[in-house]
Amino acid sequence: TIAQEAGAVAVMALERVPADIRKQGGVARMSDPTLIQAIKGAVTIPVMAKARIGHFVEAQLLQALKIDYIDESEVLTPADEECHIDKSLFDIPFVCGARNLGEALRRVAEGAAMIRTKGEAGTGNVVEAVRHMRTMNREIRQLVNMPPEEVTGFAKANGIPYELALEVKRIGRLPVVNFAAGGIATPADAALMMQLGCDGIFVGSGIFKSASPEKRARAIVKATAYYDDPAKVLEASMDLGEAMPGLEIGRIPQEELLAPRGW
Repeated sequence: TIAQEAGAVAVMALERVPADIRKQGGVARMSDPTLIQAIKGAVTIPVMAKARIGHFVEAQLLQALKIDYIDESEVLTPADEECHIDKSLFDIPFVCGARNLGEALRRVAEGAAMIRTKGEAGTGNVVEAVRHMRTMNREIRQLVNMPPEEVTGFAKANGIPYELALEVKRIGRLPVVNFAAGGIATPADAALMMQLGCDGIFVGSGIFKSASPEKRARAIVKATAYYDDPAKVLEASMDLGEAMPGLEIGRIPQEELLAPRGW
């Protein structure tokens, strides 16, 4: 209800925010269906829930629960190291993470209706989300300016349909909405990602691990709405209390990074 009252347009049903998943370790799975049902009953905005990468049965259960969106998420422990879920088999829309244009378009080819940066969830450090968004923007520009005869090679090298590569070349952006996620902790972080070209923001740990979740949720919603107005973002940033403790990405052991999960 904190998210709804702050003005969020959707809420993610989770037993643990990514910061807790990272801290506690172990295998992170789909949330308890009873919890998801309780969250559905407590809010009127759309409800998302996470399934493990490749775990199509978790996705089937979430669809049976009639939630609004499924996040095939690297934050949970992957169930399949070779295959992602075939999202085209489902009626419910999926969102998937990506670090670059190739990852994004492979997920779209599988049926994803939305893409988000992977960032590095649960760190309170926006640097990886920025890296992923800038990488996608740069690779889209390269594709737009690519000679037509080279598009076939680009599609083959990235494991995507030629027609999908042509569409991105034609429209100059992803063919689906692209959100920012992973490490967003302040209103300024949210505005930064929006100014880099994102269509919206996912925030979890950055709100609920801060000193005042209610205030910070409202502030991040406001900064997202008025991302191109520095005065409004400044106003949203005032008197929020301590942000969540942050982690330096370079000090996280390679095997504990979440973003490299999937392909």
